[in-house]
Amino acid sequence: MGVWQLLMVGGVMLLGLLGVIVPGVPGPWLVWAAMLWWSLHVQTGVAWFLLVGATAVLLINQVIVWLLPGRRLRGLGVTRRMAASAGLGALAGFFLIPVIGAVPGFVGGIYGSERLRLGGHGPAMASTRAVMRAAGTSVLVELMGCLMVVGAWVGAVVSGG
Repeated sequence: MGVWQLLMVGGVMLLGLLGVIVPGVPGPWLVWAAMLWWSLHVQTGVAWFLLVGATAVLLINQVIVWLLPGRRLRGLGVTRRMAASAGLGALAGFFLIPVIGAVPGFVGGIYGSERLRLGGHGPAMASTRAVMRAAGTSVLVELMGCLMVVGAWVGAVVSGG
């Protein structure tokens, strides 16, 4: 496999890692797709083993991401109204400050919903911080799974597999 192709695969994997953090970018899917493309072009035993391992790690990772924060968020009293406010805030932020505005819009939507529900700035800020910590757990779990896959790929490329 040529240097240009390795750089392309590495670039897609890096984009996938960034996609875990940036809302709307399918990070794990990009990492897996890059691993698939590499495996199809290299066609060695190591490449196929890594593809199977990456598939398993990322599937398990998604199950954990779907299960873990849901429990933590329900315990914090997250309502459908808050989720809708956060989603609308992210959508508005995305268009007001292209792309990167989705994050502050999301947080602003949560804060606005909590401010209406709780009535004051202090309690709303405390609740917003607690919700963001719970949501941040899922981001960290997803990032860790993607880093494991990328690390295995880098190890295979460096060792010549």
